[in-house]
Amino acid sequence: MSDHAKCAGQENKACRPTIYDELVCHFPYAVFSVALSLIILSFVTFFGIDKQPDLVHGLWLQLFHNFHFIHIIFATVGCLLTYMRFSTNIFKGIIVSIFSATVFCILSDIAMPYVGARLLGVNMHLHICFISELHNILPFLFVGILTGLAMMRHHSEAGKEMGLWSHFAHILVSSLAASFYLVSHGFTNWAPSIGMVFMVLVGAIVIPCTLSDVVVPMFFAEKKK
Repeated sequence: MSDHAKCAGQENKACRPTIYDELVCHFPYAVFSVALSLIILSFVTFFGIDKQPDLVHGLWLQLFHNFHFIHIIFATVGCLLTYMRFSTNIFKGIIVSIFSATVFCILSDIAMPYVGARLLGVNMHLHICFISELHNILPFLFVGILTGLAMMRHHSEAGKEMGLWSHFAHILVSSLAASFYLVSHGFTNWAPSIGMVFMVLVGAIVIPCTLSDVVVPMFFAEKKK
């Protein structure tokens, strides 16, 4: 019998991963995603060297918003898929997914990069899209819920694999959103401090995204039992 089958057939909690286990498991995803996002940011910065500062800043700002909004889809889908692996209460799963996406997208894309840059002495501007651009946020939340329900219905046999795929995409999109938030809201001269920027982004991605995709949905699904 496989380890997975053994765990599925046991009620004891020995087979359930701890928060520490999940953080360690998802840490490599965050490292590689942040590294890739910095490569993309480097290319965008390079091609904007001879451009007007306002034009470059506008591009950075638009890219942040694009990735931030897309991040909401992946955060909603990831949370819903995990929740429905441990519960059959679809309505509660939708509520938990909306709450999780709202809170943790703000944390990973905005709040934690903002705090990290402030600790590095950068005069950052705080901009929370869930307050100022709710009309753009709601469609992505709605489509995220529909996507999660569709994946749950048509990929039930491969739910875990689909969850891993969506989680990897989730972390990559979040890394890009956080990177472009930094440069578009004050940290324009980021290259000389790339080491510390890398550390800030890894911390900003791995904790909120792990909580969003794994810990929070499992916690609320367990509450149902």
